[in-house]
Amino acid sequence: MFMLDEKPLAVGNPFKTLDGTQYPANWLQLSTEEDRIAIGISEVPDDTVYYDDRFYWSPEIPKDLDQLKTQWIAQVKDTAGKTLAQTDWIIIRKSERNIAIPTNIKTYRAAIVAECNRLELAIEGCNNIEEFIDIVITQTWPILE
Repeated sequence: MFMLDEKPLAVGNPFKTLDGTQYPANWLQLSTEEDRIAIGISEVPDDTVYYDDRFYWSPEIPKDLDQLKTQWIAQVKDTAGKTLAQTDWIIIRKSERNIAIPTNIKTYRAAIVAECNRLELAIEGCNNIEEFIDIVITQTWPILE
């Protein structure tokens, strides 16, 4: 992280020194270390601890696993429903006019239901936050071909 006059500088933003000299937004990216030192910019380690706020309240405090399970199962069902809705007209067409459902649509819809069921069972079976994260970040929804 770059510091000027004990204040952090955001890369990609213009800035001004105490003497009023203005620098453009790309100056930090284009400048050399010598250029930065010459106007009083130092580089210090960024000690910010990052964490995934979908699963944690803070770097060390995970969210309640049962609440996460409920939330993500609802999200998985919503994703499945919205994805199936894109081909519902084909199912309705079959029902109303007896027009055959293409094989790729049958396969696609079955794969959506299978992924939804797989995720729901896997999420329900989680015993800790790490296991839960591994499951929800590896969703493999099918793509219609």
